[in-house]
Amino acid sequence: MSTYVLIHGAWHGSRCWDKVVPLLEKEGHKVEAPDLPGHGRDKTPIPEISLKAYADRVCQILDTQSDPVILVGHSMGGVVITQTAEYRPEKIKTLVYLTAFLLRNGEFLLQLAEGDTEALVLPNLIMAEDQSYTTVRDEAIKETFYGDCSDEDVARAKSLLVPQAVAPFTTPVNTTEEKFGRVPRVYISCLRDKAITPALQEKMYKVLPCEKVISMDTSHSPFFSAPEELVGHLLLL
Repeated sequence: MSTYVLIHGAWHGSRCWDKVVPLLEKEGHKVEAPDLPGHGRDKTPIPEISLKAYADRVCQILDTQSDPVILVGHSMGGVVITQTAEYRPEKIKTLVYLTAFLLRNGEFLLQLAEGDTEALVLPNLIMAEDQSYTTVRDEAIKETFYGDCSDEDVARAKSLLVPQAVAPFTTPVNTTEEKFGRVPRVYISCLRDKAITPALQEKMYKVLPCEKVISMDTSHSPFFSAPEELVGHLLLL
């Protein structure tokens, strides 16, 4: 039996994993899918949200586990699991980047996103007046995140999105070879992704090589459009 800890991306919450969790549990595995601060059911105020707060939330979960976990990060969640691995390398068996940001020491999310000129996220951001949080233009959400998802899944997903604090986008990861660098990495690339394009995905996993790269012919959200296939890949790790 393995323990999977599933970390959602920006604007999302733990309920994006609702199709994945029961499939993993059916195979006898333990699953944790937390809401990061300010997401889902967590009501942490925007000014208190930071990359460290995100990583600390994941560390709290890891500290309760008796064995190392398979830590999965989707999209922005990749930044979170990278920083968490620096804090708790001994608690992680494998890091899984699901069409996620895979950053080197000193890099920050917005830095790479700004170079991803074909992606649809940045052109459709709505910034708060005080620059502290963002939302995504409603008419762009489906194409950006859920291109191959059912109308039912899109409607539910949109209803659960929350404003996203900017601070975690602009905070560099702080990692070392001795800690983060010792944890095995796997990348799951989504080939029809318009939020993080396949070109940027490939650039990241070539700069920071992974033990395995898996491809899925999906949009940015395979936990909705192809949960069985996604779980099949996770079960082989």
